Amino acid sequence: MTNLQRKPTVALAATACLVTGLALAAPAAATKPRSGSSVGTGSVFKVNPVQSSGDQSLRDRKDSGTAVPRSEYATVQLRNLDGSGYLRGTWVSVASATGTPAFSRTNTFRYDRSQDQFEQVMAYFWVNQAQEYLQSLGFGTTYRGIVDQQFPVKVDQYGGDNSYQTDKPYRVRLGKGGVDDAEDAEVIVHEYGHAVHASQVPGFGASEEAGSIGEAWGDYFGVSVGLAAAEQYDWPVNAEEACPMDWDATSYTDAPHCIRRFDTDMTIDDKTGEVHHDGQIWAQALWEIRGDYVELGLSTADWDTTLIASQFDYAADTSFSAAAAATYATAFDRDGQAAADKVRARFEARGITF
Repeated sequence: MTNLQRKPTVALAATACLVTGLALAAPAAATKPRSGSSVGTGSVFKVNPVQSSGDQSLRDRKDSGTAVPRSEYATVQLRNLDGSGYLRGTWVSVASATGTPAFSRTNTFRYDRSQDQFEQVMAYFWVNQAQEYLQSLGFGTTYRGIVDQQFPVKVDQYGGDNSYQTDKPYRVRLGKGGVDDAEDAEVIVHEYGHAVHASQVPGFGASEEAGSIGEAWGDYFGVSVGLAAAEQYDWPVNAEEACPMDWDATSYTDAPHCIRRFDTDMTIDDKTGEVHHDGQIWAQALWEIRGDYVELGLSTADWDTTLIASQFDYAADTSFSAAAAATYATAFDRDGQAAADKVRARFEARGITF
C-alpha cells in the first residue's frame, strides 16, 4: 500500500482505511438505458484551480460551489467510455461511497464541486488522461503497456484526508477532508503513478529508498501529466510548476501552497527515513533533468519516455544508486552520451552516485 501523506497529524493504519462489507451495486441495467457511446463530456478543473488561476487565497469552504470561480472549470471530452452511461471505460472504472454514481444516457457529466459526482468525473478524466499520456509516449506500442487494464478508482472511500494505491486489490482510493483529494488532478495522477510502478515492477517499494522513489515519481508524474494536459487543452499555468498539488495543499500549508517541492536542494545527507520527505531528493533530480533535456534540444516527452522506460529495470527493493544507474543506461541507449551525462550529473548533485 502506498499513500499520499500530507501532514504528520494524519496517521492511518492499513486496516483503518479499509471499508469492509460495503457493496456498491449499480442500478439494474433495465431501468437505465445505456448511452451506447464511448465519448462524452464533463466538467473538470484545469488540473487544479490554484494552478490555473494563480490565486493562492482560494479555500475549500466546505465544498462550496462558489468557492472556486466558474472560470477555473473546463468542459472536456471523456473518452474510452464503455457506453453504459456510468463513468466506466477501457482504462478506468469509478465508484463512489458518498454519493449517487454519476449516470447519463447522453454521457453528459456537468457538475460543480458541491456535488459528489464532480469528483467522480475528475477521477475518470484524469486517470484516462494519464493512461493516454503513457500511450502517447509509446507505452503499449514501442514499449510494453503499463496498467493495461480497466483500473478501479474509489472516490471519498473513507473519512481521512489521505489517498492510497493498493496492490491487493489493485486500485486507488481517494480520500476526503479539507479539499477532497479527487478535486486535484495532481493527487489523482500521483496515486495512479504508484499503479504505474506496480505494473512495471510488481511489489515495487520494498525498501525505504524504493518507497522514496515511488513518492517522488508520483509527484513528478502528477505534475508532468498536468502540464502536458495544460498544453494540450490550452489551459493557463499561473502557479509554480515545481510545486505539486497546490489546491489540495491549501487546507494545511501556507502560500505558496505545495504538498512537497522539487527544489529543496536536499541530498542523501538530509535523509530522515520517511519516504515522502526523502522522495524530494529524487524528485529534484528528475525535475532538473527535465530542464536539461530541453536545453539539449530534446523534449520533456523524450525525458518522460526515457524515465518511464528505465523503471522497468528497477528492482522492487532498489536503492537510489541502482535506480539512477538504470536511468543513466536507458538515457544513454535512447538519447545519447550528452543526455546520459546530464542524468549522472543531476543525480550526483543530490549525492546519488553509481
